[in-house]
Amino acid sequence: MATAKQLQVNGLSSVERKTSDCEACGGVEATEMKLATVYCVDCQQKLCQECEEEHGKFTVTCRHKTVELDSETSVETESHAMPLSNCGTHVGEQVRIYCLECEVSTCVLCYIESHNSHKCSDIGKVADEFLKQMTVDIDNVRTGVDKTRDMLEKLKKEMNDFSRQVAKAKMEIVKKAEQLKQMIDVHKKKLMNELSAMKQKRMKEIESLREEIERQWLSMESYHKEVDEVRQKGTACDIARVASDLHNRADELLKFDVIERMLDKLGHADVTLTSSNFVIDDVNETLGQLRLNSDRRTG
Repeated sequence: MATAKQLQVNGLSSVERKTSDCEACGGVEATEMKLATVYCVDCQQKLCQECEEEHGKFTVTCRHKTVELDSETSVETESHAMPLSNCGTHVGEQVRIYCLECEVSTCVLCYIESHNSHKCSDIGKVADEFLKQMTVDIDNVRTGVDKTRDMLEKLKKEMNDFSRQVAKAKMEIVKKAEQLKQMIDVHKKKLMNELSAMKQKRMKEIESLREEIERQWLSMESYHKEVDEVRQKGTACDIARVASDLHNRADELLKFDVIERMLDKLGHADVTLTSSNFVIDDVNETLGQLRLNSDRRTG
């Protein structure tokens, strides 16, 4: 089956091929109409001999495929993997070039006017590279999501373990307090307040870190959806426009050093009650004292 570009050339009669006007230098404002001799498959334009020569001088267009208009040879072209966008500056021109220095997508005329001294590449090739990078980034982010899930599980285990130890310490305090009755009521209250303060402080630290990890997790999920939408619905121009920002955001999302330092600093904490077996006048020594033993790192 002939492609659209084949039909565009082969659909012309022999007379039309030989008498077509140049579409590059001709038009409404042209003072002299020149006869087109070739057809540029990539630009989808009929060119006169002078325009064909100029076409071959530029790096971006010198490798374009041309066919003589009076030739009976079929023009075989590959369809674009992605749709091309129209240039916002030059009516009728499609965006086919990506300026690597300015990080913008341009048409051939924009390239000639503003970017011909810059390093440029075909927009389709650049978009393919950006898509490859997005695929790598999204795979890395998926790994990051698994990592945050493991962190949350570890944090949940620490919270449950610490809560059990708090409950155990509370039972020991109550038992010792019952043994000493009224004599140690004041000290009992003091110890309970200390334990409550320890728990509140520890839980606040754990909750703060949990929220931080969940925020990063949600950011990764949001990033995943955004990249999927760009990959599925975006044009080559759309992809090229947001690729750099998306890549930088992926790098930022994969930075776990701060959270890991916070997890290390939080460490593992034990609550123990060091009780006394001797009934003496000093209530602090009789009932015992609370200590929070933590292996948190200070770095």
